[in-house]
Amino acid sequence: QAQLVESGGGLVQAGGSLRLSCAASGNIFSGNMYWFRQAPGKQRELVAVITTAGITNYRDSVKGRFTISRDNAANTVYLQMISLKPEDTAVYSCAAGPLRGGLPQYWGQGTQVTVSS
Repeated sequence: QAQLVESGGGLVQAGGSLRLSCAASGNIFSGNMYWFRQAPGKQRELVAVITTAGITNYRDSVKGRFTISRDNAANTVYLQMISLKPEDTAVYSCAAGPLRGGLPQYWGQGTQVTVSS
């Protein structure tokens, strides 16, 4: 059964760093892996994506601060976040699988990231 489990969220001061992890089970790790986030009262937004070949793409607001990576042997995708800002506060979720209605089919439960000013 496909499952994604995130970890690594928490409370950090502005300028600090966090690394999120997402462990995937089943065969869903064979495709693109995504990190999304959703802040209270705002729409969910795509933060970063990494292909099976390791090609990455980021939303403009996190470029140069966030790095997505994957460990294919461990079926794990990471999101390294540095120079965090209060506006990065959100629930971060990893996602995978074929797109259904423009969104990945499989989702983790999410992990809270809170950046204090």
